[in-house]
This record gives sequence, structure tokens and C-alpha cells, in this order.
Amino acid sequence: MIKVLIADGLAAEGITKLKASKQVELMEYAAIERDKLFEILPMIDILIVRSRTQVDRELMERVKNLKLVVRAGIGLDNIDIEAATAHGVVVMNAPTGNIVTTAEHTLAMMFTISRHIAEADASLKTGKWEKKKFQGNELRGKTLGLVGLGNIGKAVAERALALGMRVLGFDPYISEETAAKQNIRLVGFENLLQQSDYVSLHVPLTADTKHLIDRAALKKMRKGAYLINCARGGIVDEEALVESIDTGHLSGCALDVFEKEPLPLDSPLLKRSNIVTTPHLGASTDEAQIQVGLEVAEQVIQFIQEGVLKNAVNVPNITLEQLGVLKPYLSLCERLGSFVAQIAHPNHIRRLKVHYEGAISSSHREILTLSVLKGFLTPLLSTPVNFVNARNLMKERGIRIEESSDDQCADYASLVEITLEGAETLTCSGTIFGKEESRIVSIDHFSIDAVPEGYLLFTKNVDQPGVIGSMGTLLGTRGINIARMHLGRDKEKSQAIALINVDSKADSETLELLRKTKGMLSVKQIKL
Repeated sequence: MIKVLIADGLAAEGITKLKASKQVELMEYAAIERDKLFEILPMIDILIVRSRTQVDRELMERVKNLKLVVRAGIGLDNIDIEAATAHGVVVMNAPTGNIVTTAEHTLAMMFTISRHIAEADASLKTGKWEKKKFQGNELRGKTLGLVGLGNIGKAVAERALALGMRVLGFDPYISEETAAKQNIRLVGFENLLQQSDYVSLHVPLTADTKHLIDRAALKKMRKGAYLINCARGGIVDEEALVESIDTGHLSGCALDVFEKEPLPLDSPLLKRSNIVTTPHLGASTDEAQIQVGLEVAEQVIQFIQEGVLKNAVNVPNITLEQLGVLKPYLSLCERLGSFVAQIAHPNHIRRLKVHYEGAISSSHREILTLSVLKGFLTPLLSTPVNFVNARNLMKERGIRIEESSDDQCADYASLVEITLEGAETLTCSGTIFGKEESRIVSIDHFSIDAVPEGYLLFTKNVDQPGVIGSMGTLLGTRGINIARMHLGRDKEKSQAIALINVDSKADSETLELLRKTKGMLSVKQIKL
């Protein structure tokens, strides 16, 4: 019998499906306390959680039999995926159950701010009849700008088009052809802000999207426009947003997510009548919870009966025995994919090539390529990326994938090389040192020996005296410690590169100062 623990409750339909499996011994809790969870965790094979239970490193250190953690929903903020992977625990989520409900909540928020529904309701309940005061606007004929065209963004677009809206989209990884098929006109970010009556956000919270909607972005929005955020808190600079509302530049906004949750009672967001707020209700419908429950139950049963890893976020669709052999190369491939995604210009990428040399050329190349694609897409998309959907997500974005191999490798036992072709061409190669240490050994025509982990600074400079010294001095004065520095040079072009492992993230001011260093050609920050 496989012992399955539900820690935070699950829809009755999902529980019934799990109980119907003769291989499952089910333990149910609506909200298990952490001490109790730690007590019974050593005997558990599969753990099902929602957002309440923290599956962190402390928890992972207490596991004995745990093979699988399933998040009943799309978000993985409460799961330490790195710790789970280190302990050989597969992590899955249920990404499709809340697509429709989040899209519908976005539309509901748009209707609410357009027709002053919340204000009118509050006024009427105080005995007032202020019909003229709450005259609103139709959505028909208005322009909706969608920042992010993943599954939820596309679902919002479909419904907005049915309402007679004009839909613009910004997503660097969606091709114009793919967007046009859905009657979405792809535009640049600034153009979207300037042309839209409503701007709705559908991107993940990453280093690149943190405060994507800041003061500068808000000033570029059309005067009288509305902002909707049902994605993630932190994408919007809330202080700047309140200023934009108070000055009258924006007519209003609707927020389901916040930088700090629960939202503090003294938040200025709660004190403006034209700011509509809901307590992270995007996925909170009966239908969505049922769908998520059934999705989770199906994934668990497939895992038990067939070893299928559906919607896994940290391992591909292979057996656990194969995973043990391939793990170092899966990690290398994912890091290489993430690295090139973060240093390349994302626009107009046409082709991604993966080339294998040496011993690895005959070992599960399909799975390794999926690891590259997962690494490449994850820092860029709001859509959950896994080994099941990675190829389709690349196809939707018009990026062709090519794979090649050579059983001979001149310098290493095995080598993985990734080439991006588009507005620019970029090549990066990596290998494994020892048993499992990932290394980047080439970036374009520069030879290098770098460890791809943590925060890194990738710089390109004129090959002249003083540049590296100035860079080190600057980082030191800014309180950023250099853990490792790896250099490469091209004497013919008189250029050099550096890949610097640092102990902490460099802020935007530090990056700008680095870019202004004499002889510096480019600086990019990477998180692996």
C-alpha cells in the first residue's frame, strides 16, 4: 500500500477518486499542524498540499519514504523545489485547473471597475440612491492590453474578444503568427501601455518582472486607463500605483494579488474607492477546486500504477532509476538553457539547436533536450513549464528546435552545446567535471571554465589593462563579494569576457555603474 497524506484538504471528488484505488492508503487533514506533519511524515510516500503547508528544507530533511509532493494548484511558492530534488522527491503541480476561473475573475474585475459595482453596492447599503454618480463605461469597443500570453492570458483574450474588445498582447516569446491566429495584435510593451484602455497582467514574478509596472510604466499608460492584476503580487509597484490613482492619471485599478499577503489593514490600497481589491480569489471557485482535486488524484494514481510523471516540475518523464544516472546532465542542460535565455535578446528567436558529443550523445537525448527547453522557458513565462509542455510552448512561440549528436568529443568525455539563432546568434557549451559538477566551458568563441550556479554577472569588455580591477573594486565598494571569477579572451578581436559568481544580487544602480566602467561593452545579471 502507498501511504498518501492530504495536508490541506482537497475537493471531495478528488478524495473519492483516490479512495477508489486499491493501492492507496489515504490520510486526510483539512489543515494539518506542522508538528503533527513532522510526526507522521517518515511513513508517508506521497504528500498532497495546497498553499498553506510549507514544504521547505526543514521538512525535506525529515523524509524517509517520500517519493512525490503534489501541489493542488498552479503556484509552487511554498515548495522548496531544490530541496525536494536534492532528496530525490518528485514535485508536481496541477496547472490547468485554474485557467478558466482566473480568466473569469480578471473579466469580473474589469466589469467591476468599469461599472463602479463595488462603490455602488456600498453606497446603496448606506441608504443612498446615487445613480448618476456611478454611471460607467462599456467594455465593448475598448482596447485590452495583455502583458503575457500564456494559458490564462489567452483565455482572457478569447473572452474579451467575445465582448467586442480589441486585444493587444505583449509577449517576447510568442510569434506574431501565433498571436494573429487568436486575433491578438502583438505590440511592444510601451506601445501596449500607450494604446490600451485596460492593461491586464499575466506574467510570473521574476527578477525581470519585479515592479514591471513602476512609475515610468504607469506614466506611459493612457490617461484614464485601468490596470488589472490577477497574476502575482510584486509585479506592480504599489506605492507608484497609488500615486498614479491619486493624481488622476489612472481612472482605477483592480488587484487580486499584493506584495504582502494578507494585505495589511493600513494599506492605502484599501482607502481608495476606485481601487478594487479581492483576497487572492483568482482560483477560488467550486468548479476550479473540483477540477484541481480530480487532476491531482489522476496524477497520483498514474504515478503509483504506471510510474508516469505528469506535470512534474523538477524531473522529466522517466523512471526514478534512470533519473539517478542522468541527474547531473539534466541539471547541466537546464542550467545551460536558463543561462542562454537570460543573456540572449529574447526577441525574434527563430531556432534553438542542441548538440551532444561524446558518451552523453547516446543517452536519452530527448529527455536532455526537454531539460534544456525547461531551463530556457522557465525564467521567461508565466505559464508553468514542465517536461510535458515545453515543446508545445516553444512551437507556440515559433521557435524551431534542432537536435544533433556526435559520439566523438575531442576535449571532454561528454559535451552539450546550445545555439540560439535570431536577431543575434549565441552559442554556449557545458560539461560535467567529476561525478556531478556542472561547468560552462565556452560562450561563443570564448573559452571559459565557469560554475553555473547562484547569482552571476556576465560581462564583455575591451581587452585592456584595468577593466577587471575596476570592476572588482566597484563590486567591493558596493558590498558585493566575488566568490569566483572566470575569464575568457579573444586576442584577435581584443575582447574579453568574465563570468563572476557573487554572493548576493547586484542592484540596478550597481549594474549601471558597471556598464559605465571604462572599457565595458555589456553587463548582464543571471540567476541560476
